[in-house]
Amino acid sequence: MELRERVSAALKQAMKDKAADRLSTLRLINAAIKDRDIAARGEGNDEGVGDGEVLAILGKMVKQRQESARAYEEGGRLDLAERELGEITVIEEFLPRQLSEDEVEKAVDAAITETEASSIRDMGKVMGTLKSQYTGQMDFGTVGPMVKDRLSG
Repeated sequence: MELRERVSAALKQAMKDKAADRLSTLRLINAAIKDRDIAARGEGNDEGVGDGEVLAILGKMVKQRQESARAYEEGGRLDLAERELGEITVIEEFLPRQLSEDEVEKAVDAAITETEASSIRDMGKVMGTLKSQYTGQMDFGTVGPMVKDRLSG
């Protein structure tokens, strides 16, 4: 089942179950996807966004909530931090399993080999390969420095 369909099915189920918190998070996901669809139509893509783009949207939503939860915790607003963490749980249901550190290292090595990268100038090719294969499965903010180390070493 396509990611967008899974979100819609979960939204309908949350309505039936009267799960208010879950429903509001699912509506936020749907709204973010629709916003991106509208932007894509403006760029000439009438079909809207595919699963890869939806995964990127979800990943961004998780990252935003993690930052908000951290800020709320530092500010002593544990109730708001808990709400953000609850939203993360709902969003992560639609993301693929995160790769372990070992799996990330193997994926980086494979991408470097596949692209025949030899210097830091090839970092863009390596990152592009990783993003096309592992969107939503790894944090590219931590992968970037790892690729940089491997290529400059």
